[in-house]
Amino acid sequence: MGIKEVAINKKAFHDYEIIERFEAGISLLGTEIKSVRKGKVQLKESFVSFVGGEAIIKGMNIAQYDLGNRFNHDETRERKLLLHKAEINKLAKKVKLQGLTVIPLKMYLKDGKAKLEIALAKGKTLYDKRESEKLKTMERAAKKAIKR
Repeated sequence: MGIKEVAINKKAFHDYEIIERFEAGISLLGTEIKSVRKGKVQLKESFVSFVGGEAIIKGMNIAQYDLGNRFNHDETRERKLLLHKAEINKLAKKVKLQGLTVIPLKMYLKDGKAKLEIALAKGKTLYDKRESEKLKTMERAAKKAIKR
């Protein structure tokens, strides 16, 4: 079947320095997975927190399913991420001790199952954002000059 990208969090690459990436499954309801397959997902303001030895994603918006009935899901409910216990402990430890953040980068369907690519990230300061923007501009200019 392959991989079909559903949503990408472009803002994450602008606001954070990505340190390490992980693949996590996500626990969804029936109407949620139908909405995900239609691509109605927004990851922009979401983040991962750790509660009671579980990884939970907060702030992720999955639009209500058009043909859903009165049992349709809440759009911004907290959803459980499916990771190995060792991965959860590793991430929770780094978040607590080093002050890092866990954010979603993209959501995709892999062999019919919804997966979330999450990353351990460090927030950029305004100076870092300007510096990375300057580097991108210089790279674009260099590529343009090489093309000519």
